[in-house]
Amino acid sequence: MAGQKTDARDAYVGQRIAEQRKKASLTQKRVAQCFGMSAAQLQKYEKGTNRISALHLDTFSRLTGVPIAYFFDGLDRTDPDVPGFSELPQQPYDADAVTRSPNTFAQDSAQDLSKDSWEGLAEVVARHVAEHFSEDEKRRIAAALKVLDRRLGG
Repeated sequence: MAGQKTDARDAYVGQRIAEQRKKASLTQKRVAQCFGMSAAQLQKYEKGTNRISALHLDTFSRLTGVPIAYFFDGLDRTDPDVPGFSELPQQPYDADAVTRSPNTFAQDSAQDLSKDSWEGLAEVVARHVAEHFSEDEKRRIAAALKVLDRRLGG
């Protein structure tokens, strides 16, 4: 946002930008040219005087070959530890865990899953589709699965 005050986080990210720029043997002038800005503006980002945009940080990340997360790694959290809007990371599918959690799926679904992970998953998905999708959506899903079966040589 324009006019928003910068803080220690901006200085930290700027310091990491400067470190990576120097590691990559890039001058401020060269990086600024890539961004279409002046070297003075880049210097403001590096010093934390101005906040760098997500677009410029992504471009710089690609330019130096480091992930965007690098610029935030080790950053002290100054905000209170409150739940945000993000979801928890998705857990890998584990048929055994499902069979141990009858509250998550119906008992018959858990029995289906114990047969074979993929076949059991297909049974659970089919049951869910049957219960929650319209007839038109069910036909479209079935048609898509037939195409997938043909393409995979089934």
